[in-house]
Amino acid sequence: MKQLVGVIIIVITIPILLLLGNGLVNEFATFSVYENQLNEDIQLPEIKSTLPAKMFDRNGNVFNEEYVEWREPIQLEDVPEIIKQIYILSEDTEFYRHIGFDLSAIARAFVVNTSSESIEQGGSTITQQLVRLRYLTTEKTYERKLMELYYAYKLEQLYNKESILEMYLNEMYFGNQVYGIGSAATYYFQKPLEQLSIAQMAFIAAIPNNPSLYDPLTNFENTKARQERLIDILAENNIIPKEEATTYKQEKITLTLKSKIAQHPAYSTYVLEELKWLIAYKEGLDMKLEQAQSDDERKAFLQEIETRYKEVLDSGIEIHTALDAVKQEEDQQKIDSLLWPNNLQASAVVIDNQTREIVSLYAGKHYKKFEFNRAFQATRQPGSSFKPLIVYAPLFETTNYKPSSIVSGGSICIGNFCPQNYGGAIYGNVSITTAFKHSYNTSAVRLLNSVGIETSFQYLDRFQFSSLVDQDHSYAAALGGLTYGVSTLEMADAFSSFIDGSYKRAHSIRKVTDLEGNILYSWPQEKETIWSPHTVQYMRSLLSEVVRSGTGVGLYSNTSYIGAKTGTTNDYRDYWLAGLTDEYTSAVWIGFDQPKNMYYLEDDQIHYKIFNAIMH
Repeated sequence: MKQLVGVIIIVITIPILLLLGNGLVNEFATFSVYENQLNEDIQLPEIKSTLPAKMFDRNGNVFNEEYVEWREPIQLEDVPEIIKQIYILSEDTEFYRHIGFDLSAIARAFVVNTSSESIEQGGSTITQQLVRLRYLTTEKTYERKLMELYYAYKLEQLYNKESILEMYLNEMYFGNQVYGIGSAATYYFQKPLEQLSIAQMAFIAAIPNNPSLYDPLTNFENTKARQERLIDILAENNIIPKEEATTYKQEKITLTLKSKIAQHPAYSTYVLEELKWLIAYKEGLDMKLEQAQSDDERKAFLQEIETRYKEVLDSGIEIHTALDAVKQEEDQQKIDSLLWPNNLQASAVVIDNQTREIVSLYAGKHYKKFEFNRAFQATRQPGSSFKPLIVYAPLFETTNYKPSSIVSGGSICIGNFCPQNYGGAIYGNVSITTAFKHSYNTSAVRLLNSVGIETSFQYLDRFQFSSLVDQDHSYAAALGGLTYGVSTLEMADAFSSFIDGSYKRAHSIRKVTDLEGNILYSWPQEKETIWSPHTVQYMRSLLSEVVRSGTGVGLYSNTSYIGAKTGTTNDYRDYWLAGLTDEYTSAVWIGFDQPKNMYYLEDDQIHYKIFNAIMH
């Protein structure tokens, strides 16, 4: 009974719509809610295509494509006549004569639905199908069906038949995240639509009627059967000769799927994250986020950044990066091979000293795209590798200390904080060079006390450490004792300031352009001076001594300079190395995702081997 009432409402409404148009609808309170929605929603907002975002390496080669779906619009004039005829003859023979809906088709559907006690046959025109694609849900109710009729009628008033058919062909769903007839040709056969044979055209044209049932990847025979029915329809309507129809049906269909280019997943995953930061920086959203007064404000700005990021990504951009594809592949393979305990993990970042660009990035063993990226998402305690940044560079910058200056390696307590040297050893007065290269903890705490905690953190604030909090402003920071820790990327980024004392945020993206080559986003090229020349000289000397005769013995480089600092956290839960050569700056971390003691790996020096492998 409910179905019958619904059909009667539609039947009564259609003649009114036909005879009097929208004016009389306003007089019917019953349909006021529909009219209001119609007036608000039928403005037909622009349908923005989702285009692939392509990533290029430093040599201009595409190494990654980003898109959720294929959407490559094609103009109606470029659509072969056979395709147009297939859809008009199979979906809507009265397309060029109706006003958006077809009364006779609705009547036929009513007969079928009444007999089957369901709403399955819709009697839908091409215009109605387009309305569903754009504005409505696929819910099978008479209320939704009535709204569909209103929208279809309005759509026909606003656009001519050719425009409607073009939109329809570009917005149909062809399964496997493919939208549009042109995209279907590219995806399933890797050819432009006009280069397909008639048999191939009919094959992809079969899919939208039921993208699951006629999915050629899972139900090839179903798709082929419908293709043959469509070819028969062409023959029955004298679009093609019947003898040719037989030939077309016998033509072998071989799919040649186009897959996304998806190389170097660790690097491409990071590039997408950096793109968010770059957009936020260039559009001032990062400052809004930083100045947020409440969690709600912060969430709102984060959502705004996410929205802008998706808008930019979907617009068909080209992201030009500094990726050294050969090095990235070699580094990935070398590090994978060095992580001999099955679940031991690592991260590493290599920065080009001259440009401050990230040339390779390691995010984890056998990393797959969009997995947890340990290079920039994992924060761990940095141990003594943090000392150059928090203690020694600020010391030389703000005091008269030199590497030859003397500092005690004896016991010290500041309040309740009583650090110990490795193995509980106690040393007398030693040079800063000795304290540094052998990583004496008590000496580092004494020197931080000389600088002042707040002074040291003022230098750290100039880098990109995102997880430092107020609670970290303590003497434990001299030993890398932090609340949340730091990431490998952040460490390499900060260590790059020891190249020449200047600092520019390490980045993977050189520029982001639109499809016409216009630059949309790029990082600023200016560098900020962090350390004075004498500080740089002292720090490079100390880092070099670590490798020559300190905790970094075993590291080597084929360049004239190498300097580094090691780090081990409490209970041997993390091993770190951060340093630089003439060509690169790098940071390396190894550990387990669920931290545990790694003392048994100390003599293996896996992080040394990784550093040596990636710094060549």
